[in-house]
Amino acid sequence: MSKMNKKSEDAWQILRIQGEFTKGFDTLNELYKCISVFGSARTPKSNKWYKEARKFGGLIANEGFGVITGGGPGIMEAANQGAKEVGGKSIGVGIELPFEAGMNPYVDLGIECRYFFTRKVLFAKYSQAFVVFPGGMGTMDELFEVMTLAQTGHAPEFPILLVGKKYWSGLVDWLQETVAATGRMSQKDFDLFRIVDTAEEAVEKLVEHNAKYRKEDTTNF
Repeated sequence: MSKMNKKSEDAWQILRIQGEFTKGFDTLNELYKCISVFGSARTPKSNKWYKEARKFGGLIANEGFGVITGGGPGIMEAANQGAKEVGGKSIGVGIELPFEAGMNPYVDLGIECRYFFTRKVLFAKYSQAFVVFPGGMGTMDELFEVMTLAQTGHAPEFPILLVGKKYWSGLVDWLQETVAATGRMSQKDFDLFRIVDTAEEAVEKLVEHNAKYRKEDTTNF
């Protein structure tokens, strides 16, 4: 590829990125009081965490919060399903992937992203809290993204809840015993998140936080 063609391709990519942000902001502009739910797309409906995420979606929607997920299957579908079943706001911010077939059927308002980074900006911009169920690499990416935003002050204060004490304890132990122990993480960084074990615990903590730190504007990302 010649330098001229490379510059032209870069210019078109910039326009695509700009267009994706514009579309995302326009689509989600009216959202208020939303919780992002992360977790594995590979979680079957028979799994306890699918059932817990579905329960969480319904409980938090009954408290007046919308539910934002990645719009895919597994945990994402479960949380959207729970919200939709009680008449809550069910939102999906999807990503174009060759092995996932679009939005799950419980998404009422959805947008598909081409770029992971624009998708994560939309999660951060329109969410007041993040609830993370068991998941793999994609879930870890999303988790550490929002923890880094909170740690560096690049996003407003928000709760980050990890659901599943047994699942997450190994990661937290590694962060304590390897990362923090070698000076690569501060002890105060562990205050960025809390671990809970049930949907009810997660909802209780979010409702308490909302009552204590009610904000009129959560978009200063």
